[in-house]
Amino acid sequence: MIGFERGLATAKGLFLPAFAAVLLSGCVVGPDYQTPLLAMPASWSGQKAAKPAKPAQLSKWWQRLRDRELNALVEDAVAGNLDVATAKAKIREARASYRQSVGTLFPSADGSASATRNRAAATTAGTSASATYDQYQAGFDASWELDLFGANRRSVEAARYGLDASEEELRSTLLTLVGDVTSNYVQARGYQARIALAERSAASQRQTARLTRTMALAGTATAADVAKAEGQASSTEADVPSLRAGYAEAVHRLSVLTGRPPAALSERLKRAAPIPAPRLPIPTGVPADILLARPDVRLAERQYAQYTARIGQAEAARYPSVSLTGDISTTALRVGDLGKNSTIGWSFGPTLSVPLFNAGQLKAAVDVAKAQRDQYFIAYKSVVLTALEDVENALVSLAQERIRNGKLGSSAKSYGDAAQLERTLYKAGETSLLDVLDAERSLYSAEDTLLQSRVSIATDYIALNKALGGGWDGTIDSARPEIVDVGTGPHLASTTQ
Repeated sequence: MIGFERGLATAKGLFLPAFAAVLLSGCVVGPDYQTPLLAMPASWSGQKAAKPAKPAQLSKWWQRLRDRELNALVEDAVAGNLDVATAKAKIREARASYRQSVGTLFPSADGSASATRNRAAATTAGTSASATYDQYQAGFDASWELDLFGANRRSVEAARYGLDASEEELRSTLLTLVGDVTSNYVQARGYQARIALAERSAASQRQTARLTRTMALAGTATAADVAKAEGQASSTEADVPSLRAGYAEAVHRLSVLTGRPPAALSERLKRAAPIPAPRLPIPTGVPADILLARPDVRLAERQYAQYTARIGQAEAARYPSVSLTGDISTTALRVGDLGKNSTIGWSFGPTLSVPLFNAGQLKAAVDVAKAQRDQYFIAYKSVVLTALEDVENALVSLAQERIRNGKLGSSAKSYGDAAQLERTLYKAGETSLLDVLDAERSLYSAEDTLLQSRVSIATDYIALNKALGGGWDGTIDSARPEIVDVGTGPHLASTTQ
């Protein structure tokens, strides 16, 4: 009875400090993360302050270009792009790291068992004898590090922010991907239109050269006039190869963006289609919207939060740590005797570790973590300013390009009328070939510039939507691995390499 009371007193002496440590485990050190508040402009430049801004229409913005082929290519790119696949793998990695961090908050346990055959020799009074016997042993070990000052919880917090950051990185990749697909598609259609214009203009200039040759035979034109007309037609035809090269590069890029070989889309896009034209103007919301819409801004904010939590990790290392360990084991000469009272041993108790002297290393580690946190906060503010700049630039570019396009349209129409009139007068012998060639050259240049302006309008529209944070907002399955392993259980090693 006395032994029992002593054992009970010992157990109380061990459990009470452990229980107190568990109660203290709700404590954390280091700064608690607070979402930063940044001063933002009330409106974009050029917007009327009296008129409330409508929310930006970012959902599937590329569909407002009204091109079914483009819509299909965006779908293909989201499904097959390799950068997207990499970003999804990073999310799976971040999720696994988060689960690893959560595991540190719980106890760990291990079991062990052994069976040995032993031979013992003994010498007594000049005689020797030996005996062989079997020994069996089984045991169970458990340990739990009490997170007194929140080092593990700060680690879990940082891992959770890291998971959020990886998801924002996927959104950023999708935003860039959709923008690149749309831009290259617009460029491809622009090259097709310019190639058709160059071939059409060259054919018209060849017709002028044939007329000049006929007039030269009749004595109303010179050989020099024929050479000039032929030279201008050849010069226009010389633009076609470089335009075809640009078209091929755009198509090759589109193929790679969709996860295909470079020439995979050549046949699919061979048939010409108009340059996509967006519906304008579009609502742009207010500058503060980008804090929630732009994935690169959200990514930078999550990274800032992650490194704030890491300060607490470093700070907790400067405080004492307590862990609870325990084990129970049983040893016997026969398997049937395992677990008998006479063969069981156990131990249980807390372990305290206190940092006494480390020459300032732990304090320096905290300072390192704080400096890293500051860097990510500065990076966050920089990303916000860059986002504001991107939107402002895109708004100005789109507005000015629309004005320019209107002027170019009027210019092309006027040059077209002039070229038609010069040809008529030339046939009647009332003007010189030089005037005709100049009119044709001016008309070709004006029409080509007008086509490039239409491409620029679509490109600026794409840039504005990207700057506002418009990307893919559909469902993305990031849980499925790229490589599905089979037969990963115990098996004979394969010699195939």
